[in-house]
Amino acid sequence: MKLLTRTFLFLYLFLSTLVAFPCAERLSRAHADELPTTGTYACIVDEHAYFYSSPDETAGVFLLPATYYVRLLDYGDTFSRVEYFYDGATAKKLIGYAKTTALAFVDYIPVTPYFYYTFDLSYTIGDVAVGEGFLDEITATCTYYGDYNVGSKTYCYVLRGEVFGYVPKPSDLRIKENLEYETYLKEQETNAPVDSVEDKAETPSSSSPAQIAILVVLCLLIPVLATLILRPQKRRRFDVDE
Repeated sequence: MKLLTRTFLFLYLFLSTLVAFPCAERLSRAHADELPTTGTYACIVDEHAYFYSSPDETAGVFLLPATYYVRLLDYGDTFSRVEYFYDGATAKKLIGYAKTTALAFVDYIPVTPYFYYTFDLSYTIGDVAVGEGFLDEITATCTYYGDYNVGSKTYCYVLRGEVFGYVPKPSDLRIKENLEYETYLKEQETNAPVDSVEDKAETPSSSSPAQIAILVVLCLLIPVLATLILRPQKRRRFDVDE
């Protein structure tokens, strides 16, 4: 009796494992396939998303302009290594990190991935009298990268020539919202197929032939084993000596 019970339990656990294992493998593989690949663009969907010099919350350099994009270099659960901006006459690309939860990865190449804005910054020596040949005012062109708040004051991280640094943010600087991601979401909603409840109910769940065969064997074995376990054992008669 005990032997049959143990055999039944062993077969049940073994066959159940065979059925469950392929399902778990498919889920794990599907999750891996969904991870964004290198070169994928991601929209900045958090207004407080920082560009970090290292994967550390204390290493924030500037706030990334929301609704614009970064380019993925290496995906991470908490921080992703990204590229921001490009190399040009008045710009340089930066490589750093951004929080993964602040990004929405997309399957298209944005038309305007970065917010490009330049402004002139003037430095005045003051009212000190200087001789001939001295410049009392110097003007430099700065390329805007993002805001950086210090208390109640707002500065911005800029590229001036070949040097990065912080300068007071111009009062007339306004970041124009990029509507590409919003338009993309609306198009996805419009083009998404609408499945009725009846269609979903009639759609059978897909199973592999191996899983079906295992389930059939399991269904056949359970009644047989149950019959063997529950069948009463014949008692042997013993002659009683008088």
